[in-house]
Amino acid sequence: MIDTAIIAENQTLTSRILLPNEKKVEREKVKNEKFFIGDSEYSSRKTFIIAELGTSHDTDPVKAGELIEAAAEAGADCIKFQMVYAEEILHPNTGEVVLPGGKIRLFDRFKELELPLSFFAEMKEKVEKRGLVFLCTPFGLKSARELRNLGPKCIKIASPELNFSALLKEIASYKVSTLLSTGVSKLGDIEDALEIINAYSPLPTPSSQICLLHCVTAYPAPENEYNLRVLGNLSSIFGLPVGISDHSLDPELIPVLGITQGAIVIEKHFCLSKSDKGLDDPIALIPADFARMTRAVRQAEKTGPDETLETFYRERGRDLVDSILGDGVKRLAQAEKENYGRTNRSIHALRNINKGEIIEKTMFASLRTEKILRPGLPPCWEDRIIGHRARQYIPSGEGIRLEDI
Repeated sequence: MIDTAIIAENQTLTSRILLPNEKKVEREKVKNEKFFIGDSEYSSRKTFIIAELGTSHDTDPVKAGELIEAAAEAGADCIKFQMVYAEEILHPNTGEVVLPGGKIRLFDRFKELELPLSFFAEMKEKVEKRGLVFLCTPFGLKSARELRNLGPKCIKIASPELNFSALLKEIASYKVSTLLSTGVSKLGDIEDALEIINAYSPLPTPSSQICLLHCVTAYPAPENEYNLRVLGNLSSIFGLPVGISDHSLDPELIPVLGITQGAIVIEKHFCLSKSDKGLDDPIALIPADFARMTRAVRQAEKTGPDETLETFYRERGRDLVDSILGDGVKRLAQAEKENYGRTNRSIHALRNINKGEIIEKTMFASLRTEKILRPGLPPCWEDRIIGHRARQYIPSGEGIRLEDI
């Protein structure tokens, strides 16, 4: 049964809330309990556990190899990387980030993380020799096309790219399983993304290879803002399997309670030491904690949701557990509200655009706004603004708004 509150909370998000009818939900019931990667099936009986290496390898292939081995020993089914090209993600003027060595332009930090395709080819070989699934996140068309050349079985779209229309269309055409992360998003944003994927996928039933990952885009993310009961609602509304991309600090709370609410995919950041230089290492799990998580998840699979939930009520306290489970209404978490529209993609000027200039495709890109720039129109407006005249001066880096054209 679909919770009507989840719909009411989001009625203002889009001019069309295209919810599946009861018959469609029933038809999709078997499908939304399973996720397929190639011939492998993942479900409540065998959860797909992802070790997200992110930037924890610090571009060092030797360290990356050590991380792969450690994650495999800790029980991961999948090793995930990120294919970074700074220009695909940020404008150079986006602002600074404070790191242990001092302030640095966020754009420059991303530039430091750029790697040749050969690095990922080598890592894919290492991962697959270990019998695990290689997974990678591209952040734009260049990285997506390079990744496709490696022949991955699965691709992940990160939360900030949920509204990146061009990237969604590109990946939809690849015929690979897709993990779609839904942090810092509203119900209408998920609906729009799935509408694009379904329209551009050559598969007869593209939703059979999509899994939604519920996420709170905050680092660290507070456990009591995860609202895990939303998992069942999202699965019912969209007829898709669901999982969790977890940025909280506790190794067990969100992953195991997520299993009780229907999650069949769990993703956690992984590092060798929290004091390493990776951007996400402070919120990542070290090998011992990741192994603790995988043991707890595998135990929850055997025990079943009801008994697992009762155990957590008894051991962790009913108030804490209920605060984590929440009410199931899809909404922005408090920790991510101020980043909505800034972490997501919007249209930014790549150079100074003078008043009266005709806007051309080379003048803008859909980027994350992040620190100090103003957001612009959403990426779905890219084709609509081409050929229009700038009403006023638009500085390089700033978002292009409706009033600017």
